[in-house]
Amino acid sequence: MLNNQGRPTAAGEATGSAHPTFTGNRALQVEEALLFEIGRADCTGVDLDEPASFSPRLGGLERKGDIGLVGLSEPETMRHFVRLSQKNYGIDTGLFPLGSCTMKHNPRLNEKMARLPGFSDIHPLQPQSTVQGALELIDQLAHWLMVLTGTSAVAMSPKAGAHGELAGMMAIKAAIDAKGEGAIRNVVLVPESAHGTNPATAALIGFVVKPVPAQDDGTVHVEDVKALLGPDVAAIMLTNPNTCGIFEPQIVEIAKAMHDAGAYFYCDGANFNAIVGKARPGDLGIDAMHINLHKTFSTPHGGGGPGAGPVVLSDRLARFAPLPFIRRDGSHFALVETADQAGDVQAFGRVTAFHGQMGMYVRALSYMLSHGSDGMKQASEDAVLNANYIRAGLEDLMSLPFPDHPSMHEALFDDTWLKDTGISTLDFAKAMIDEGYHPMTMYFPLVVHGAMLIEPTESESRASLDLFIMTLRDLALRAKRGETERFSAAPFHAPRRRLDETRAARNPILRWTPPQPIQQAAE
Repeated sequence: MLNNQGRPTAAGEATGSAHPTFTGNRALQVEEALLFEIGRADCTGVDLDEPASFSPRLGGLERKGDIGLVGLSEPETMRHFVRLSQKNYGIDTGLFPLGSCTMKHNPRLNEKMARLPGFSDIHPLQPQSTVQGALELIDQLAHWLMVLTGTSAVAMSPKAGAHGELAGMMAIKAAIDAKGEGAIRNVVLVPESAHGTNPATAALIGFVVKPVPAQDDGTVHVEDVKALLGPDVAAIMLTNPNTCGIFEPQIVEIAKAMHDAGAYFYCDGANFNAIVGKARPGDLGIDAMHINLHKTFSTPHGGGGPGAGPVVLSDRLARFAPLPFIRRDGSHFALVETADQAGDVQAFGRVTAFHGQMGMYVRALSYMLSHGSDGMKQASEDAVLNANYIRAGLEDLMSLPFPDHPSMHEALFDDTWLKDTGISTLDFAKAMIDEGYHPMTMYFPLVVHGAMLIEPTESESRASLDLFIMTLRDLALRAKRGETERFSAAPFHAPRRRLDETRAARNPILRWTPPQPIQQAAE
């Protein structure tokens, strides 16, 4: 449905509200227009002097027509973005149960530290003598990442988890090439339950991907790995705890099998938040592991960045760490930028232009220092406790695909319990929106049909968890009672009703066009 401004109707109108409003607003739920519909291209919110005469330097490529941007006053601009923010759901709004993504609370202390002068206003091209404090902070964060993981080196520059994966796998490729086995070892083993970035990363740098089957208990068995090993295998990419929310019980045996075959063990560290202070991945036999600072050490998550995904390396890979890296000489810190400065490090090159994202480093170290080793260990324990608390509160109504293993950081349910109800995982998730919750991760991991993956993290109180559990119990009971309309038409109370996702994917509208005047449209 479209209103007379060409936009979908407000939720109240779409549901046939008995009290429609002229504006489309519903009290504090404001029907917000686009900037192009609010402002005008012939005005501006600021006064600009006419520029002095100048000679264009764009080689004839300068713009010939108006840019077409609208002008708004400061109140109009503020209202627009505040109203948009009120339609958003985040960790500061309520419990954010996305599984695998770890929507962890970001303490405001970290934000305060990241905004300190000397951290927030430095530039990557400043002389190194003027940023010694920043380099010391990066070095200290790197030290604690190695301590927590039991590894020998860390590349700090990758900008996100998938970028860290790329750096780790490139270090493995460099190590294989250094042994003269580059033409032979071209296969990477990836479990079927892996994050999708794992096979994509391996394929991107020229490896052939072979899947490792997931067993009925949701784990990878060492015998399945051994059956795939040969002189052509370069590495395995295994997530631990895995994407089913289970700690891989045979991880040490898998690591030994890989090493005995001359291959490497890459660990996806996306779920490190479940085991910080409890287990060191290096002790389990991993050779490389990326760390999502936003998932484990409370730096902001989402929005396309900025991010940070350092990758730690074992003794077998330490000398293949990428540039740049920090070298300490007494009280002086130097950023090693080129291969001729690297010494014994056989760097494979660079994965980013500069040293990484300073703000994320400050936030992560603030989290570490404010919590201490005991606090980080407790955070891991509380994250696991909260996931199992939700599991225990729902398992009598919702089905568990892997009931034989306790959950780690997240509780995984499937859609078996919805059989014959006429209600799908998607329908259930849409009904959660009406209850004020962002849906959990749906349909992932792919090895579980109709997956519902819930990760509360350590941030939630018992009262918060109890309300969430009771809400899902109420929805589950309604589903079992056959109240299909409650689910199939949900959400009822969101600013927008359910979208036609198939149509949106096949016929996306990528450009805004001004709506026709009402009289012209009628003609």
